[in-house]
Amino acid sequence: MGRGPLAGPVVAAAVILVPGARLPGVDDSKRVPRAARGELAVLIRAAARSHALAAVDVQAIDRLNIREATFVAMRKALGALEVTPDLVLVDGFAIPGLLLRQEPVIGGDRKSLSIAAASILAKVHRDALMDEYHHLYPEYGFDRHRGYGTAEHLAALRRHGPCPIHRRSFAPAALAVQLACL
Repeated sequence: MGRGPLAGPVVAAAVILVPGARLPGVDDSKRVPRAARGELAVLIRAAARSHALAAVDVQAIDRLNIREATFVAMRKALGALEVTPDLVLVDGFAIPGLLLRQEPVIGGDRKSLSIAAASILAKVHRDALMDEYHHLYPEYGFDRHRGYGTAEHLAALRRHGPCPIHRRSFAPAALAVQLACL
């Protein structure tokens, strides 16, 4: 979660649900209203045999690139599970270097309950991190846009330049760094 923002970590979650778990309202995290995600996260954790979260920081994103950093977060989340899964369902592409059996599912957060559940846990966790960053850097409005390239965020970047959680390898943040050096 958080591959597109200009700021903050990328977060991945892994969820193994108990057999027959029913979680009405669980869907792709982008399609679930913000107010409902927190409540669903509580239900997901209760219905999980195991769940884990992992975040990869901005420095690693800039060093590796966002795609590789996302794979690192996914491998970390899977490695933190208390139960080893028989099969890993992955939203999108296969995870390179994963020693577990896996099946990529394009659009998986709309097709698989466990992928949707992981999507919600990751989104809730990343949003909470961005709320914490908002308290450190209130001039950017991270509590509203979560680091995405909104007009408000881009205006704050032009006004203040990047802060330590901006991904300097991403075009708008890189441009702000260049402008600040002029």
